[in-house]
Amino acid sequence: MGTLMDNNSAETARLLDRARAGDSAALNELLTRHRPRLRRMVDLRLDRRLQSRIDASDVIQEAYVEVVTRLNEYLSEPSYPLFLWLRLIVGERLLKLHRHHLGTQMRDAGLEVSLYRGALPEASSAALAAQLLGKHTSPTQAAVRAERMIRLQEALNTLDAMDREVLSLRHFEELSLAETALSLGIEESAAAKRYIRALKRLKATLANMPGGLDGV
Repeated sequence: MGTLMDNNSAETARLLDRARAGDSAALNELLTRHRPRLRRMVDLRLDRRLQSRIDASDVIQEAYVEVVTRLNEYLSEPSYPLFLWLRLIVGERLLKLHRHHLGTQMRDAGLEVSLYRGALPEASSAALAAQLLGKHTSPTQAAVRAERMIRLQEALNTLDAMDREVLSLRHFEELSLAETALSLGIEESAAAKRYIRALKRLKATLANMPGGLDGV
């Protein structure tokens, strides 16, 4: 299967063997195991303007319909570890929804980081800032949160697109270093260096902002 497939866990490899033999229960188990990680990706990359109209679970479910139809294609020539293949299909579905609902209002495709030689929706600075801040429900914190959101977005916007993407993959989607490197088409050492550099730059930018950003 090649070195890329070595990144599949032993359990995933076992379930894939069963799925290859026609075991539908094995396929269902595989899809269930990967759903939480894929949900993180959709939550991060679904355009803020669409969140009231589109449910992340529906995006994944619709993508899984395509997964079932394309599974034999993957099993016959697996080019990526299974999770990254699933992530690609879910990402393609997300991009189609963005194009359908936003059309010309979409961000310039040239600004998106290309994954697997095809663009997936990038995580906006607003989405990354929201992830960093977490959720605060107290009305008294609303003004403070709004100010912190602005500061975080300004700091994230000082990073280049690739550094923001590395942060998105490693820090928010929680991809492993190997998965991040494969996603970006770079060596693991380069991915590690970019991640550390991005974190340092973000921290330094926040530290130099008026009032800083304590607690984040």
